[in-house]
Amino acid sequence: FPCSDKARDVVDTLVSFARKADCRFRKGQAKRLIIEGGACRGVELDNGETITADAVIVCTGGMSYPLTGSTGDGYAFAEQAGHTVIRPRPSLVPLVSSDGWCADLQGLSLKNCGLKVEDTETGKIIFKDFGEMLFTHFGVSGPMVLSASAHMRSMRPERYRLLIDLKPALTPEQLDARLIRDLNENKNHDFSNSLGALLPRSLCPVVVMLSEIEPQTKCNAVTKEQRRKLGLLLKSLPVNISGFRPIEEAIVTSGGVKVSEIDAKTMRSRLVNGLYFAGEVLDVDAYTGGFNLQIAFSTGAAAGNHVLED
Repeated sequence: FPCSDKARDVVDTLVSFARKADCRFRKGQAKRLIIEGGACRGVELDNGETITADAVIVCTGGMSYPLTGSTGDGYAFAEQAGHTVIRPRPSLVPLVSSDGWCADLQGLSLKNCGLKVEDTETGKIIFKDFGEMLFTHFGVSGPMVLSASAHMRSMRPERYRLLIDLKPALTPEQLDARLIRDLNENKNHDFSNSLGALLPRSLCPVVVMLSEIEPQTKCNAVTKEQRRKLGLLLKSLPVNISGFRPIEEAIVTSGGVKVSEIDAKTMRSRLVNGLYFAGEVLDVDAYTGGFNLQIAFSTGAAAGNHVLED
């Protein structure tokens, strides 16, 4: 990030460099590529105007953040040139849950918790992380959740389940000892009022409900088996996932122009001369942390450095 912490300063810097390099800016919406004799020779705008060129770089972004102009039109240009477009889908995106209690926890942020993603069809854990997450009115979000979404390649309702470790610093044995202590300290109180020292207040009713222990059960009446199940719940709180939030809310688009049809060194199309692709329009995506920006800058630099060869 720049010292000002303003993204606009990054844009202004890039524009300044471009102007100093004698780049000319033309405004308009490209309608289609001009392809003649197996080579791209410019673009036609939606107002009928044509711009001829020795080469064209398609760097229109994906489909996330449409207010910036990333509306997916680059995929149509690629298909016009005969390229394969891998179906775009959201990545690094919040997740929708079918569990109604998530909405009850709206605004609750969990820090220093563990997260696993289970593929319910195979029973395999496909992602693990430790960090922060957030409950929302539709499900879950936050840094860990966004990273987890990138691994859910075959999203279908209830295909994936999140398992949240609310007490990752405690082993199951240590957690059981803690539960014994808390229950003993509240032995004459209702179970529903015994978890306040262990969990955030808003989370207590949810855990009580999911534990299947009657809320009015006195703490000294909680059985060893009930306590064991409670411990398992705290180490593996399940959140059923029904889908992604809309792609407009995603940080990055997964999918795009098939990379095997692009020369990785020059970003030149292997199908049409004078045609290049760079940035998120390609079927390349990564975690948060600057990696997607690096993809954009690196592929853009590669295209720009080789475009004069045409």
